[in-house]
Amino acid sequence: MSTLSTFSHQVSPRTLKRWGVTLAVTLALLVTIGLNTKVVKIGSAEDAAEQAFAPDKYGEKAFPEIQKSVMGRAVDAATLATALNADANAAKTKYGVGDALPVFSVSFTGVVGAGSSGIYQVKVAGLPDDLKIRLQTGPAINGTDLRDATGTIQFGDFKNQIEYQNAGSGINREMKKVVLSKIDTANLSGKTVKVTGVFRLLNPKNWLVTPVEMVVQ
Repeated sequence: MSTLSTFSHQVSPRTLKRWGVTLAVTLALLVTIGLNTKVVKIGSAEDAAEQAFAPDKYGEKAFPEIQKSVMGRAVDAATLATALNADANAAKTKYGVGDALPVFSVSFTGVVGAGSSGIYQVKVAGLPDDLKIRLQTGPAINGTDLRDATGTIQFGDFKNQIEYQNAGSGINREMKKVVLSKIDTANLSGKTVKVTGVFRLLNPKNWLVTPVEMVVQ
């Protein structure tokens, strides 16, 4: 008697059947995995995209929509200041994006004053004397106000907090390239600027504005 025949006699038909079912299920699972597996060539652009988040490419894609949204919703600085002074909660609801520390879209024309580390004071007519507007022009653009200005970019869109933070940095760099690269930001003092931008309401009496459009007049 052959070895296979001997083995078959030693194993019960029920056991053989169970093994057969297990083998069939395993094969079906392997086929399913194969059908749902995407093959990406190592070193290809697609491979690089899957391995790492590209903040600058994200910023290049996201900034035009952010700019369009902000310019469409921007409120005159004097109007916004009056609304915040009259009823801050109502102004946040009407003009702000976000809950605890909302981001506002604002527009103004003013005379640039003293600057330090790329942040300039701007004197805007029609505003209360105790309200300061500061404009950041780089070289470093800080904060995530641009990222958060529309409310459409959410943490859940990204793999983790690092990607979420890097997305904001990528957007800032794209804004700098599109908006500020054509302006002599080192010599703005004394000049009149027309600005549309965003700021987070950290201090109602001190707005740090990040521009999405800026014209030196």
